[in-house]
Amino acid sequence: MIGQNQTQVTEFIFSGFTDHLELQVVLFNIFLMIYIITLSANLGMILLIKVDSQLHTPMYFFLSHLAFLDASYSSTVTPKAIADFLADKKTISWTGCLIQFFMFVALVTTELFLLSVMAYDRYVAICHPLLYSRIMSKKCCVSLVVGVYSYGFVNSIIQTALTFQLSFCGPNLINHFYCNDPPLLALSCSNTQPKEIQLFALSTINLSGSLFTVIISYVYILNAIFRKRSTSGRHKAFSTCASHLTAIVIFYGTLFFMYVQPSSSHSLNYDKVISVFYAVVIPMLNPLIYVLRNKEVKGAWRRMKIKKLFFII
Repeated sequence: MIGQNQTQVTEFIFSGFTDHLELQVVLFNIFLMIYIITLSANLGMILLIKVDSQLHTPMYFFLSHLAFLDASYSSTVTPKAIADFLADKKTISWTGCLIQFFMFVALVTTELFLLSVMAYDRYVAICHPLLYSRIMSKKCCVSLVVGVYSYGFVNSIIQTALTFQLSFCGPNLINHFYCNDPPLLALSCSNTQPKEIQLFALSTINLSGSLFTVIISYVYILNAIFRKRSTSGRHKAFSTCASHLTAIVIFYGTLFFMYVQPSSSHSLNYDKVISVFYAVVIPMLNPLIYVLRNKEVKGAWRRMKIKKLFFII
């Protein structure tokens, strides 16, 4: 049972980033600005896809869920981190830590496999354009999304159970700014080797398994693109994949640095810096990448502004 051996530690304390008050104020403003942009950009992307009928396609159906996941998993970490910059004591209850851990792992895992689903969608669109509407039907798209959410939350249940069944006898200072596996394992007075093996194995399976789907999809995509005789056709095919590829490189690259390495090579301070990037910065970057690199999204944004202007007039 989760927490059965948890008899002494009832709350944890985050070390945060620094004890210098001036730097904490600077970081507070930076994190707050990033979080406001993250929420505005991702919720704006969801709204744009919903109101623009030209974006009612499988690609943008998946993109709306990507925006939802970015806003959600950022919200499990960033508001608490922002509040802690101004707090004298950066505490979180044992239950609060469990919930934060569970939600973050579930949402990040779901995003991993959603990105691989989006790669499959691009494969069908470019390699089998005549069958695209039949293969990527509404029922298929909904089933794929339900599947990745289900797997993400089941995976998180397993990881959360294995982490929070450990004993935490003190100290309770987490060398991080949110509840994450490596700093929690460093505090446990139980034998953490089985959990460390499980963490490495599951992280490798999740990252490699989802990335394998992406790589196979893009091998076929690139082969199809290079067989196109028209330069404009190649450019159009590349442009539909550019945003997705950029998001994949950033997200997967960061997570591989974070999780797919033996625990002995972990530096918690290094992990903390990497975590800022994928937990706080990447959720802000993804919608900006799609707005800047995707002509259809930019066109929908312009149409929305024109409609708003016309409504005001």
